[in-house]
Amino acid sequence: MPRPRIRRKIRFCAKTNYFKPAGIRIHELEEICITKDELEALRLKDCEELDQNSAAEKMEISQPTFHRTILSARKKISEALVKGKAIRIEK
Repeated sequence: MPRPRIRRKIRFCAKTNYFKPAGIRIHELEEICITKDELEALRLKDCEELDQNSAAEKMEISQPTFHRTILSARKKISEALVKGKAIRIEK
């Protein structure tokens, strides 16, 4: 049985929850979903320019967990950009 997930601190609420390539209808697109945790990790690391330790402290998670979260988020975003997929942010 897996360990229960620890609640993360999310201090940001996105104003939109869907991004798609221009000129392609939604029903023709594949979709990638990113979690609120992944979005917060991206915000702290890339927008706020915090180091991983500081960002992990703000989210109240360990640095290795933060590292896995940011890797997952970047992989998903990269795949969406390269392959022309839509990005949905979970509610």
